[in-house]
Amino acid sequence: MSEINGNYGGRITGWGIALGSETITNDDLASRMDTSNEWILERTGIKERRIGGSTAGLAVQAGQDALEMAGCKAEDIDLLILATTTPDDQIPATSGMVQHELGLTCGAMDLNAACSGFVYSLVTGFGFLKLGYKRVLIIGSETLSRVTDWEDRSTAILFGDGAGAVVIEAEEGNGCLLGWNLGCEGSLRDILYAEVGGKIIMAGKEVFRKAVIAMTDSAKSSIAAAGLSSNDISYVIPHQANIRIIESAMKRLGIAENRAVSVLQKTGNTSSASIPIALFKALNDGRVKSGDILLLVGFGAGMTSASAIIQWSESNE
Repeated sequence: MSEINGNYGGRITGWGIALGSETITNDDLASRMDTSNEWILERTGIKERRIGGSTAGLAVQAGQDALEMAGCKAEDIDLLILATTTPDDQIPATSGMVQHELGLTCGAMDLNAACSGFVYSLVTGFGFLKLGYKRVLIIGSETLSRVTDWEDRSTAILFGDGAGAVVIEAEEGNGCLLGWNLGCEGSLRDILYAEVGGKIIMAGKEVFRKAVIAMTDSAKSSIAAAGLSSNDISYVIPHQANIRIIESAMKRLGIAENRAVSVLQKTGNTSSASIPIALFKALNDGRVKSGDILLLVGFGAGMTSASAIIQWSESNE
C-alpha cells in the first residue's frame, strides 16, 4: 500500500526494445502478391518488417533491458502496465505472464488502446507515481503478424512485431511530464478493426484522413497544456504507421519534418510498440540532449489518440 503524494512527478530512467526474429522485406511480399518494393516504399515508407515471437516473450526481452538500464531489481517495480492489442490469450491478461517471467512481485495489467496504447499507459503510469508508487514498468508489445491477412495487399505490407519498454521513477517536483491528452472517437470503430479470432480489416483512405486530424488535434492539446508552442518541440516521436501520415501531421503542426523520429523503414507498424521503439532509437542515437522537449503522439483503432510532452533532463543521461 502506498501513500498518496501529489508533490511527486517522475522521469524515465531505463528503456529497451525487442523485435521479431524474422525479417520480411518488400521483395519477399512482392513474391507472394501483386506489389513491389517501389510501390510499398512510396506509399508507406516501409522497406522491411520483423515478425515472430509471442507478445509476452517480446515484452519480457524489452522489459529486462529497461530494468537493467534503470539499475532496478524485480522487487523494485511497483506496477507493470502492458499496452497491447494482441494479447497471447483472451484470458488471462498477458501482463501476468510477463510479470511472472520478469520475477516481479507487483500488480500487473493489460491496457488496450491500440496504437495509442503506450502513451495511454505512460500517462497512467505517471498518475500512479502521484499516488505514491516509486517505480512503474511500462511496455508496449505486439505480435500483429498473428492478426494480419497475408493475402490482403492493403494490410500485409504494413504490420510487424515488436516491443518497447521504459521504467519511470518518482522524483520530487513536477517531473518530466509537462502535458498530455487522451482521446477516443468510438463512432469510427468500423474503419479499423479485427473481430475476436479474425484478421485486421482497414479502410485505408479513411484511416489516413482521420489519423492526421487525430494526431494533430491531440498534439496541439498537449502542447497547449504544457504552456508551450510548436516552436518549443525538439523532437516528435510519432506512431510509426505510415510516412505520409507523419509528414502530413508535421506540416499541420508547423514542425520541420527532420524533427520527426522514424524507424518504420525497418520495423513497419508495430502498434503500441512503435512509439517506445522510436524513442529508443532517438535516445540511443544520442540526438536527445538535456532540456529537449519531446512530443510523443499517436492514433489507433477505436479511434483512439494520445500525446504527451516530455522534457528530457540531465539526470536521464
